Amino acid sequence: MNIKIVALQILIAISSLSCAQETPKVKHVAKMKPSNELKNVKVANTEDPICKMKTADFLKDTVIYKGKIYGFCSDHCKAEFKKNPEKYVKIAK
Repeated sequence: MNIKIVALQILIAISSLSCAQETPKVKHVAKMKPSNELKNVKVANTEDPICKMKTADFLKDTVIYKGKIYGFCSDHCKAEFKKNPEKYVKIAK
């Protein structure tokens, strides 16, 4: 099999797992409102600790860990956090 095709298939597979696929990164993104956005939820982090999206703009899911509510842009990021929360609590902003 052609090495270029294999490399392309690997890149496509990796990029399909990214939560950034859910929300387009454009300059006017602040004007966009995701349809299942959570409102009036106070979270401990201003950024999703997995992908660094702003929780104020893209809060779709939360988890309570050690008495604090952490916000995430997607179920994927929440699942990654739950695999090793201590790692992400240290870098959560």
